[in-house]
Amino acid sequence: MKISKKLYSYYLIWPALLIYSIFFVLPALAGLYYSFTDWRLDREAIKFIGWDNFERIFTDRTLLLAIKNTAIFAVVTVIGKNLLGIALAVGLNMRLKTRNLLRAIFYSPSILSVLVISIVFTPMLRSDGTINRIFEAVGLPSLSQAWLTNPAIVIWTVAFVSIWQHTGFQMAIYLAGLQSISKEYYEAATIDGAGSWRSFRSITIPLLLPAININLMLTLIGGLKVFSEVFVLTGGGPGNASQVVGTIILRSFGEGSWGLGTAVNTLLFAAVTIIAIPLLIFMRRKEVSE
Repeated sequence: MKISKKLYSYYLIWPALLIYSIFFVLPALAGLYYSFTDWRLDREAIKFIGWDNFERIFTDRTLLLAIKNTAIFAVVTVIGKNLLGIALAVGLNMRLKTRNLLRAIFYSPSILSVLVISIVFTPMLRSDGTINRIFEAVGLPSLSQAWLTNPAIVIWTVAFVSIWQHTGFQMAIYLAGLQSISKEYYEAATIDGAGSWRSFRSITIPLLLPAININLMLTLIGGLKVFSEVFVLTGGGPGNASQVVGTIILRSFGEGSWGLGTAVNTLLFAAVTIIAIPLLIFMRRKEVSE
């Protein structure tokens, strides 16, 4: 019986591995090869050019700016989504009469399309938009900015829009983690004389680490792979001020520079892997069991 069960498991694993290899591994290997070629729309023959595409990535100002913007977006959104997500989860985990309504309100932006978000925020973020009018109405005209047309702040603006949209999703994961923590720990801490902050630091954070790890991975990978927010809000503008790696890949393929676009995509894949996997291993080691 045990042998038949093992054989049954193998029969399920091999087809899955075959399908995964055909649709994921082989295209990835093909992409790795083409990233070292001069593959273009206007050329019939494909030549192997070595590291030329990658050298161009690290010498072209626009491509370097895209890498910088991607890093800024990833760092800002990871910090913002997780800090606000934990704060909302802790607040809405309390015994409030309207907590279910508030949870729904804060979560609802995460289910909206990015196109809908852009339709809402683009008029608000104009120089004569709602946000600047609010600043002027409260006597703070100096805070008014050209949020989507100022090259110095445009990527930060897009990052804050992303934080507004997706923080509710992180909040939901943190809420699930908080509700899995036994109340007995807090009761024991209260008896020992621990205050709210000490209980949060010594009980909540350690036991919430699995949820923190999940959210860190989701927000980090999502931040490094950013595309839709930039594409619908700014299109990479003004000029190239808000270009990110995702929009550069689209532009490269649109211009017919398929080899360069594949190289940028390969670099993005490598960056996500190199950053995410060691961070995940490190964070998993910090987890504690109840």
